[in-house]
Amino acid sequence: MRTGGVVAGLVVLLTLALVAAFSVGPLPVGLAEVFSPLRHGPAPVGAGPTAPEAVFWQLRFPRVVAAGVIGAALAASGAALQQVFRNPLASPDLLGVSSGAALGAVIGIFLGWSLLGLQAAAFAGGLIAVALVHVIAGALRVRDRVLALLLTGVAVGSLLGALIAVVQMLSDPVRELPAITFWMMGSFASVTGRDLPWLCLICAAGVAPLALLRWRADALALTDDEVRTLGIGPTGLRLVLTAGATLATASCVAAAGIVGWVGLVVPHAARLLVGASFPRVLPVSMLLGATLMLAIDAAGRGLATAELPPGVLSALVGAPILFVLMLRGRRV
Repeated sequence: MRTGGVVAGLVVLLTLALVAAFSVGPLPVGLAEVFSPLRHGPAPVGAGPTAPEAVFWQLRFPRVVAAGVIGAALAASGAALQQVFRNPLASPDLLGVSSGAALGAVIGIFLGWSLLGLQAAAFAGGLIAVALVHVIAGALRVRDRVLALLLTGVAVGSLLGALIAVVQMLSDPVRELPAITFWMMGSFASVTGRDLPWLCLICAAGVAPLALLRWRADALALTDDEVRTLGIGPTGLRLVLTAGATLATASCVAAAGIVGWVGLVVPHAARLLVGASFPRVLPVSMLLGATLMLAIDAAGRGLATAELPPGVLSALVGAPILFVLMLRGRRV
Protein backbone atom coordinates (compact mmCIF):
# COMPACT_ATOMS: atom_id res chain seq x y z
CA MET A 1 0.00 0.00 0.00
CA ARG A 2 2.85 2.31 0.82
CA THR A 3 4.54 1.64 -2.52
CA GLY A 4 1.27 2.21 -4.39
CA GLY A 5 0.79 5.57 -2.69
CA VAL A 6 4.37 6.58 -3.50
CA VAL A 7 3.96 5.61 -7.14
CA ALA A 8 0.66 7.51 -7.39
CA GLY A 9 2.24 10.61 -5.89
CA LEU A 10 5.21 10.38 -8.24
CA VAL A 11 2.90 10.03 -11.25
CA VAL A 12 1.20 13.27 -10.21
CA LEU A 13 4.57 15.00 -9.82
CA LEU A 14 5.70 13.66 -13.19
CA THR A 15 2.54 15.04 -14.82
CA LEU A 16 3.13 18.46 -13.30
CA ALA A 17 6.76 18.37 -14.41
CA LEU A 18 5.68 17.49 -17.94
CA VAL A 19 3.26 20.41 -18.08
CA ALA A 20 5.94 22.79 -16.78
CA ALA A 21 8.58 21.46 -19.20
CA PHE A 22 6.22 21.80 -22.18
CA SER A 23 5.17 25.34 -21.21
CA VAL A 24 8.36 27.03 -19.94
CA GLY A 25 10.96 28.53 -22.25
CA PRO A 26 12.04 31.62 -24.17
CA LEU A 27 8.86 31.13 -26.23
CA PRO A 28 6.15 30.22 -23.68
CA VAL A 29 3.62 27.79 -25.08
CA GLY A 30 0.21 27.12 -23.56
CA LEU A 31 -0.95 23.55 -24.00
CA ALA A 32 -4.56 24.68 -24.42
CA GLU A 33 -3.42 27.00 -27.20
CA VAL A 34 -1.61 24.18 -28.99
CA PHE A 35 -4.43 21.66 -28.79
CA SER A 36 -7.30 24.09 -29.29
CA PRO A 37 -7.56 23.30 -33.06
CA LEU A 38 -8.53 19.76 -32.09
CA ARG A 39 -11.70 21.13 -30.56
CA HIS A 40 -12.62 23.24 -33.58
CA GLY A 41 -11.84 20.75 -36.32
CA PRO A 42 -8.77 20.27 -38.51
CA ALA A 43 -6.95 23.16 -40.09
CA PRO A 44 -7.76 24.00 -43.74
CA VAL A 45 -5.88 22.06 -46.40
CA GLY A 46 -2.58 23.73 -47.22
CA ALA A 47 -2.51 25.80 -44.05
CA GLY A 48 0.74 25.53 -42.12
CA PRO A 49 1.04 25.11 -38.36
CA THR A 50 0.60 28.12 -36.11
CA ALA A 51 3.61 29.49 -34.21
CA PRO A 52 2.71 27.78 -30.90
CA GLU A 53 2.15 24.48 -32.69
CA ALA A 54 5.49 24.72 -34.49
CA VAL A 55 7.35 25.53 -31.28
CA PHE A 56 5.62 22.69 -29.45
CA TRP A 57 5.95 19.87 -31.99
CA GLN A 58 9.26 20.76 -33.65
CA LEU A 59 11.26 22.10 -30.70
CA ARG A 60 9.63 21.48 -27.33
CA PHE A 61 8.20 17.96 -27.77
CA PRO A 62 11.44 16.14 -28.79
CA ARG A 63 13.56 17.67 -26.04
CA VAL A 64 10.98 17.20 -23.28
CA VAL A 65 10.40 13.55 -24.17
CA ALA A 66 14.18 13.06 -24.42
CA ALA A 67 14.69 14.65 -20.99
CA GLY A 68 12.13 12.34 -19.39
CA VAL A 69 13.51 9.22 -21.09
CA ILE A 70 17.11 10.11 -20.22
CA GLY A 71 16.26 10.84 -16.59
CA ALA A 72 14.44 7.52 -16.23
CA ALA A 73 17.20 5.55 -18.00
CA LEU A 74 20.04 7.09 -15.95
CA ALA A 75 18.18 6.46 -12.70
CA ALA A 76 17.48 2.85 -13.69
CA SER A 77 21.14 2.36 -14.64
CA GLY A 78 22.33 3.75 -11.32
CA ALA A 79 19.93 1.55 -9.35
CA ALA A 80 21.05 -1.54 -11.30
CA LEU A 81 24.77 -0.85 -10.84
CA GLN A 82 24.31 -0.25 -7.12
CA GLN A 83 22.51 -3.59 -6.92
CA VAL A 84 25.11 -5.43 -9.01
CA PHE A 85 28.09 -4.17 -7.01
CA ARG A 86 26.26 -4.13 -3.67
CA ASN A 87 27.55 -0.61 -3.29
CA PRO A 88 25.34 2.45 -2.70
CA LEU A 89 28.05 4.68 -4.20
CA ALA A 90 28.13 2.85 -7.52
CA SER A 91 26.83 4.92 -10.40
CA PRO A 92 27.51 5.41 -14.12
CA ASP A 93 29.69 8.39 -13.20
CA LEU A 94 31.88 6.83 -10.51
CA LEU A 95 32.39 3.51 -12.30
CA GLY A 96 33.66 5.12 -15.50
CA VAL A 97 30.63 4.25 -17.63
CA SER A 98 29.80 7.89 -18.36
CA SER A 99 33.43 8.80 -19.06
CA GLY A 100 33.92 5.80 -21.35
CA ALA A 101 30.69 6.53 -23.20
CA ALA A 102 31.68 10.19 -23.44
CA LEU A 103 35.06 9.30 -24.95
CA GLY A 104 33.40 7.09 -27.54
CA ALA A 105 30.87 9.77 -28.42
CA VAL A 106 33.53 12.50 -28.59
CA ILE A 107 35.53 10.37 -31.00
CA GLY A 108 32.33 9.92 -33.02
CA ILE A 109 31.77 13.69 -33.12
CA PHE A 110 35.41 14.19 -34.11
CA LEU A 111 34.98 11.73 -37.00
CA GLY A 112 31.59 13.18 -38.03
CA TRP A 113 29.52 10.05 -37.38
CA SER A 114 25.72 9.94 -37.32
CA LEU A 115 23.67 9.58 -34.13
CA LEU A 116 23.53 5.80 -34.57
CA GLY A 117 27.32 5.73 -34.89
CA LEU A 118 27.63 7.87 -31.77
CA GLN A 119 25.37 5.42 -29.92
CA ALA A 120 27.53 2.46 -30.96
CA ALA A 121 30.77 4.24 -30.07
CA ALA A 122 29.38 5.39 -26.72
CA PHE A 123 28.18 1.89 -25.85
CA ALA A 124 31.54 0.36 -26.74
CA GLY A 125 33.39 3.00 -24.71
CA GLY A 126 31.15 2.58 -21.68
CA LEU A 127 31.36 -1.21 -21.75
CA ILE A 128 35.15 -1.17 -22.08
CA ALA A 129 35.43 1.34 -19.23
CA VAL A 130 33.30 -0.61 -16.75
CA ALA A 131 35.05 -3.86 -17.69
CA LEU A 132 38.44 -2.21 -17.17
CA VAL A 133 37.38 -0.88 -13.76
CA HIS A 134 36.06 -4.28 -12.70
CA VAL A 135 39.18 -6.17 -13.84
CA ILE A 136 41.66 -3.76 -12.24
CA ALA A 137 39.71 -3.60 -8.98
CA GLY A 138 39.56 -7.40 -8.86
CA ALA A 139 43.32 -7.67 -9.39
CA LEU A 140 44.15 -5.34 -6.50
CA ARG A 141 45.17 -7.07 -3.28
CA VAL A 142 43.06 -5.10 -0.86
CA ARG A 143 40.50 -6.26 1.68
CA ASP A 144 37.91 -3.59 0.99
CA ARG A 145 36.61 -4.33 -2.52
CA VAL A 146 34.23 -1.36 -2.35
CA LEU A 147 37.11 1.02 -1.78
CA ALA A 148 39.14 -0.66 -4.53
CA LEU A 149 36.23 -0.35 -6.95
CA LEU A 150 35.67 3.34 -6.22
CA LEU A 151 39.36 4.25 -6.38
CA THR A 152 39.75 2.35 -9.64
CA GLY A 153 36.67 4.06 -11.06
CA VAL A 154 38.07 7.47 -10.17
CA ALA A 155 41.45 6.63 -11.70
CA VAL A 156 39.97 5.23 -14.92
CA GLY A 157 37.58 8.18 -15.16
CA SER A 158 40.50 10.60 -14.86
CA LEU A 159 42.40 8.72 -17.56
CA LEU A 160 39.41 8.79 -19.89
CA GLY A 161 38.92 12.49 -19.15
CA ALA A 162 42.51 13.12 -20.21
CA LEU A 163 41.90 11.23 -23.46
CA ILE A 164 38.80 13.35 -24.07
CA ALA A 165 40.98 16.46 -23.60
CA VAL A 166 43.43 15.09 -26.16
CA VAL A 167 40.62 14.65 -28.69
CA GLN A 168 39.48 18.21 -27.99
CA MET A 169 42.98 19.51 -28.61
CA LEU A 170 43.08 17.70 -31.96
CA SER A 171 39.63 18.94 -33.01
CA ASP A 172 38.98 21.72 -35.46
CA PRO A 173 38.53 24.91 -33.36
CA VAL A 174 35.78 26.23 -35.62
CA ARG A 175 33.58 23.22 -36.31
CA GLU A 176 34.29 20.31 -33.97
CA LEU A 177 35.63 21.88 -30.77
CA PRO A 178 32.56 24.07 -30.00
CA ALA A 179 30.26 21.10 -30.64
CA ILE A 180 32.27 18.87 -28.30
CA THR A 181 32.54 21.57 -25.61
CA PHE A 182 28.82 22.33 -25.48
CA TRP A 183 27.98 18.64 -25.74
CA MET A 184 30.18 17.85 -22.71
CA MET A 185 28.07 20.20 -20.56
CA GLY A 186 24.92 18.36 -21.58
CA SER A 187 22.08 19.60 -23.74
CA PHE A 188 18.68 18.37 -24.89
CA ALA A 189 18.41 21.04 -27.57
CA SER A 190 20.16 18.93 -30.20
CA VAL A 191 17.62 16.08 -29.96
CA THR A 192 15.28 16.22 -32.94
CA GLY A 193 12.15 14.35 -33.86
CA ARG A 194 14.25 12.11 -36.12
CA ASP A 195 16.63 11.21 -33.27
CA LEU A 196 13.92 10.58 -30.68
CA PRO A 197 12.81 7.09 -31.85
CA TRP A 198 16.41 5.83 -31.78
CA LEU A 199 16.96 7.25 -28.30
CA CYS A 200 13.75 5.70 -26.93
CA LEU A 201 14.40 2.36 -28.62
CA ILE A 202 17.98 1.96 -27.37
CA CYS A 203 17.14 3.17 -23.85
CA ALA A 204 14.26 0.70 -23.77
CA ALA A 205 16.60 -2.08 -24.93
CA GLY A 206 18.97 -1.23 -22.07
CA VAL A 207 16.31 -0.95 -19.37
CA ALA A 208 14.32 -4.03 -20.51
CA PRO A 209 16.70 -6.64 -19.01
CA LEU A 210 16.80 -4.65 -15.77
CA ALA A 211 13.01 -4.79 -15.56
CA LEU A 212 12.66 -8.40 -16.70
CA LEU A 213 15.31 -9.63 -14.23
CA ARG A 214 14.36 -7.34 -11.35
CA TRP A 215 13.23 -10.23 -9.13
CA ARG A 216 16.42 -12.18 -9.76
CA ALA A 217 18.48 -9.02 -9.25
CA ASP A 218 17.01 -8.72 -5.77
CA ALA A 219 18.95 -11.87 -4.85
CA LEU A 220 22.27 -10.13 -5.51
CA ALA A 221 21.99 -8.55 -2.08
CA LEU A 222 23.01 -12.01 -0.77
CA THR A 223 26.41 -13.64 -1.06
CA ASP A 224 27.29 -15.48 -4.27
CA ASP A 225 26.99 -18.88 -2.59
CA GLU A 226 23.51 -18.05 -1.31
CA VAL A 227 22.51 -16.80 -4.77
CA ARG A 228 23.62 -20.11 -6.32
CA THR A 229 21.49 -22.06 -3.86
CA LEU A 230 18.49 -20.24 -5.33
CA GLY A 231 19.35 -21.59 -8.78
CA ILE A 232 20.66 -18.25 -10.07
CA GLY A 233 24.07 -17.74 -11.65
CA PRO A 234 25.40 -14.51 -10.09
CA THR A 235 28.16 -13.95 -12.66
CA GLY A 236 25.90 -14.14 -15.70
CA LEU A 237 23.21 -12.08 -14.01
CA ARG A 238 25.68 -9.33 -13.14
CA LEU A 239 26.99 -9.34 -16.71
CA VAL A 240 23.51 -8.94 -18.20
CA LEU A 241 22.51 -6.19 -15.77
CA THR A 242 25.79 -4.32 -16.28
CA ALA A 243 25.45 -4.54 -20.06
CA GLY A 244 21.87 -3.24 -19.91
CA ALA A 245 22.83 -0.36 -17.62
CA THR A 246 25.80 0.47 -19.85
CA LEU A 247 23.69 0.44 -23.01
CA ALA A 248 21.09 2.78 -21.45
CA THR A 249 23.76 5.13 -20.11
CA ALA A 250 25.65 5.17 -23.40
CA SER A 251 22.48 6.04 -25.30
CA CYS A 252 21.81 8.94 -22.93
CA VAL A 253 25.39 10.21 -23.15
CA ALA A 254 25.41 10.00 -26.95
CA ALA A 255 22.16 11.97 -27.21
CA ALA A 256 22.58 14.62 -24.51
CA GLY A 257 26.17 14.62 -23.27
CA ILE A 258 27.23 14.01 -19.68
CA VAL A 259 24.43 14.57 -17.17
CA GLY A 260 25.76 13.44 -13.83
CA TRP A 261 24.39 12.77 -10.34
CA VAL A 262 21.04 11.35 -11.46
CA GLY A 263 22.23 7.74 -11.36
CA LEU A 264 23.78 8.27 -7.92
CA VAL A 265 21.22 10.37 -6.06
CA VAL A 266 17.87 9.10 -7.34
CA PRO A 267 18.24 5.44 -6.24
CA HIS A 268 19.09 6.65 -2.73
CA ALA A 269 15.86 8.65 -2.62
CA ALA A 270 13.91 5.67 -3.98
CA ARG A 271 15.24 3.37 -1.25
CA LEU A 272 14.25 5.87 1.41
CA LEU A 273 10.72 5.94 -0.02
CA VAL A 274 10.02 2.23 -0.65
CA GLY A 275 12.84 0.25 0.97
CA ALA A 276 15.75 -1.68 -0.47
CA SER A 277 13.87 -4.25 -2.57
CA PHE A 278 15.06 -3.85 -6.16
CA PRO A 279 11.67 -4.67 -7.78
CA ARG A 280 10.28 -1.61 -5.96
CA VAL A 281 13.37 0.58 -6.25
CA LEU A 282 13.62 0.26 -10.04
CA PRO A 283 10.23 1.73 -11.09
CA VAL A 284 10.30 4.37 -8.35
CA SER A 285 13.82 5.40 -9.44
CA MET A 286 12.65 5.74 -13.03
CA LEU A 287 9.71 7.94 -12.05
CA LEU A 288 11.91 10.07 -9.81
CA GLY A 289 14.64 10.33 -12.46
CA ALA A 290 12.22 11.41 -15.18
CA THR A 291 10.59 13.98 -12.88
CA LEU A 292 13.94 15.40 -11.74
CA MET A 293 15.29 15.68 -15.28
CA LEU A 294 12.13 17.36 -16.56
CA ALA A 295 12.32 19.86 -13.69
CA ILE A 296 16.00 20.53 -14.44
CA ASP A 297 15.25 21.02 -18.13
CA ALA A 298 12.41 23.44 -17.39
CA ALA A 299 14.56 25.36 -14.90
CA GLY A 300 17.42 25.57 -17.38
CA ARG A 301 15.15 27.22 -19.95
CA GLY A 302 13.26 29.45 -17.53
CA LEU A 303 15.76 30.77 -14.98
CA ALA A 304 17.91 32.87 -17.33
CA THR A 305 17.87 34.39 -20.80
CA ALA A 306 20.63 31.96 -21.86
CA GLU A 307 19.83 28.27 -21.46
CA LEU A 308 21.64 26.64 -18.54
CA PRO A 309 23.10 23.21 -19.42
CA PRO A 310 21.42 20.27 -17.65
CA GLY A 311 24.82 18.82 -16.73
CA VAL A 312 25.58 21.95 -14.71
CA LEU A 313 22.15 22.13 -13.09
CA SER A 314 22.12 18.43 -12.21
CA ALA A 315 25.38 18.89 -10.29
CA LEU A 316 24.07 22.00 -8.52
CA VAL A 317 20.90 20.16 -7.53
CA GLY A 318 22.26 16.64 -7.06
CA ALA A 319 25.06 17.37 -4.59
CA PRO A 320 22.83 19.15 -2.01
CA ILE A 321 20.16 16.46 -2.40
CA LEU A 322 22.75 13.76 -1.69
CA PHE A 323 23.88 15.61 1.44
CA VAL A 324 20.28 15.84 2.67
CA LEU A 325 19.66 12.15 1.97
CA MET A 326 22.83 11.16 3.81
CA LEU A 327 21.80 13.25 6.81
CA ARG A 328 18.22 12.00 6.94
CA GLY A 329 18.77 8.33 6.17
CA ARG A 330 20.87 6.13 8.42
CA ARG A 331 21.12 3.54 5.66
CA VAL A 332 20.88 4.58 2.02
